[in-house]
Amino acid sequence: MCQVENRSIPPVPAHVADAFADPKNDPRNILHYIPSNPLTLTSHLLFEAVAVVHLVCMWRSRSWWMSVLVIGELTMSFGLICRWPLHRDPDSRIWYIVQSMFTVLSPCFFIAADYMVLGRLVRSIDCKQHLRLVSPRRITIIFITSDILTFLIQIFLVGLIIQLLSFLLFTALFLTFVYRVRKYEPRIWGRDSSKHWYWDWRTFTGAITVNCIGIIIRSVYRTVEMSQGFSGPLSTTEGFFYGLDTLPLFIAVVVYVPFWPGRFIHAPPKPKSADEEQRENLELIGRSNWSGGGRSTHDSSSGDRVLVA
Repeated sequence: MCQVENRSIPPVPAHVADAFADPKNDPRNILHYIPSNPLTLTSHLLFEAVAVVHLVCMWRSRSWWMSVLVIGELTMSFGLICRWPLHRDPDSRIWYIVQSMFTVLSPCFFIAADYMVLGRLVRSIDCKQHLRLVSPRRITIIFITSDILTFLIQIFLVGLIIQLLSFLLFTALFLTFVYRVRKYEPRIWGRDSSKHWYWDWRTFTGAITVNCIGIIIRSVYRTVEMSQGFSGPLSTTEGFFYGLDTLPLFIAVVVYVPFWPGRFIHAPPKPKSADEEQRENLELIGRSNWSGGGRSTHDSSSGDRVLVA
């Protein structure tokens, strides 16, 4: 009588049968955790609210050149809310790619806004000679070109490294500029001393510094995270994502709510044309003649008006 061989069927791994049982060891879950819906919704609403406030500030000050910042805030907000479906379907490749693309690339808009802020600030206070290495007009072109290049290759580690180095150089240029204005231009440095600190342009430079620190923290985090790979501790821990990416970026943009660049940066007055100067001189002479009680008569030989006492 033949005996039937008793072979036990190996159990199906829990993370294969249930995506929520052991997400850290689930090979199909790229995040290796289940995203928190409360954190997702809170971060989404915060960036959305800042974008709306900045849109109002931009409209009131007519500083349309800051629209790139608002675009970045809206795309960041969209990327964050795309984490919501991952709470229900953590193995979804589509939602992972979408949320990752928008949260990784959105800060490029924040950085581009900073490049424009510095260039316009330098021209606004007329201290071009204290911006080292590049001119105010070229600094925007050069660094935004760098930002676009890193935007295109940021899916690779080299793109994040270039972006970090580029922004560190920009921050060094900005801090050097502020130092030189403080040292060599005391009149310009203290021009807002009589105003409340809230309206002092020096306070605005402090806001830019806070913004730069937030972006640098995020850039360092992303660079180290990418170097560790998708299974590294930075990539597989949700707390690091919010603490070293989302929060620093939120601080970097929310600081421009009380210190909106359009309040401090004004276009320098355009030089008057010869016709405008001549017209103003004639109006001034006319007012002087009227107040002096004189009258003018027309000289047919020269075509000019001659004052008669």
